[in-house]
Amino acid sequence: MLRHTARMKPILGLLIALMPLSATALELAMPSGSTLAFDSVTEDASFALPDSPYIDGYVSTRRVTGQVSKQVWQLPGKTATPEQMVAPLRSQFEAAGFAILLDCDADSCGGFDFRFSIDVVPAPDMYVDLVNYRFVSALKDTSSGIEAISVLASASEAQGFLQLIAVQPQSGGTAVVAPSTNPPVVAPSDTSTLQASLVATGHVVLSDLEFETGSSNLSASTFGSLRDLAAFMTENPAQRIALVGHTDNVGSLENNVALSQKRSEAVKSRLIEVFGIPADQIDATGVGYLAPLVSNLTDQGRAQNRRVEAVLLSQ
Repeated sequence: MLRHTARMKPILGLLIALMPLSATALELAMPSGSTLAFDSVTEDASFALPDSPYIDGYVSTRRVTGQVSKQVWQLPGKTATPEQMVAPLRSQFEAAGFAILLDCDADSCGGFDFRFSIDVVPAPDMYVDLVNYRFVSALKDTSSGIEAISVLASASEAQGFLQLIAVQPQSGGTAVVAPSTNPPVVAPSDTSTLQASLVATGHVVLSDLEFETGSSNLSASTFGSLRDLAAFMTENPAQRIALVGHTDNVGSLENNVALSQKRSEAVKSRLIEVFGIPADQIDATGVGYLAPLVSNLTDQGRAQNRRVEAVLLSQ
């Protein structure tokens, strides 16, 4: 287990703490007061390391294989911005010989679309404010193979969050890096328009959903979109999705985020209870009015923006 010191000092190397490595592995100093909330290591795995913002409908990645480790650190209080949390780590990456591939904030990364295109540890361990985060990815070519690392930083009203994902060459082997070739998602033979759109674009609006007026309660109807989505998820049990609730811009952001969150959770519950989809195959979140489809200046536009979308997540 990683030992954490009370001051901003170099501590036992992040990668050393995560896995057995040589003494030359990267050593990182973590922010004072931070605590380890999530820690996992997967052998002989792969990770899609983002190397570009969200452009033309997708995030370009490099698929790196080896020993994949993930950590989330939480910082008490809201004393540092995402950039302030990331800056010392970025400097340490560069000092250790890593080449920075991507360095962007929420706006330049691609906001909502970027966040839901990359690998993020689920809540409550990790939290990402869609308009306030920072992301950095980097690679290093060593004698034993490729090392990769990424950091994602964000903050809630109560605390800061740092997610670190690293890929290290396997013992006795090397890590491999290549342009991403994500495994194809297999849709049923009678692929519906919803399923085809989900596979082609990575997200789809569940356009037939109906909620009780002014409520997050999903009506008792049998919705074709949920039937088709459930069929897709049953055919692809390794595929995870996020249900993302959206609203128009009437009312405060806080209230709209809360309503959109409750509506996405209602859809998740329906998929679990009626269609038998495993709970760990579905994330649910709400973003309020932060990602409109069209202008909110008309009644028609506001109606279009009130929706729940299904978004493909990394497997």
